[in-house]
Amino acid sequence: MQPAPKATLLTRLNEQIAVKMTFIFGSIWCVYAFLVFSLIPLAAPGWQNTLLYISNCIQLVALPALMVGNAVLSRASDQRAAEDHQALVEILNDVRAEVAALKTMTSGIAQKTDEAAKHPSSEMVSFANEAIINLGEAEAASSKDDHSK
Repeated sequence: MQPAPKATLLTRLNEQIAVKMTFIFGSIWCVYAFLVFSLIPLAAPGWQNTLLYISNCIQLVALPALMVGNAVLSRASDQRAAEDHQALVEILNDVRAEVAALKTMTSGIAQKTDEAAKHPSSEMVSFANEAIINLGEAEAASSKDDHSK
């Protein structure tokens, strides 16, 4: 995307006027004003030619002003969309990096779990390298207790 050229004072002023005219002509109050304007010939038929001339002048001025105003507004909208896109791309790259880190961590866990599942279970259990319990003896003692009852 190319950077916008430096706007002169006159260019900025023209664009501001065009945007203001776009908002004015795009309002419902402008619709009401033109509706009233179009009904004037009913009350004063002698003014019809003058009012027709005035309405043609309004159209000749309003159409280019609306086009310039829309172009200025769409340029601002395009710039916001480009900034949003850039921010979303940065977020996506961050998420991809985090997912890659999570995959690395979970693959190590899965590998250790698979290795532990392949080893036969030990009959000796150690808790913090202090207490050692022989599971074979505990099972034998519990089966003796069950038989003696």
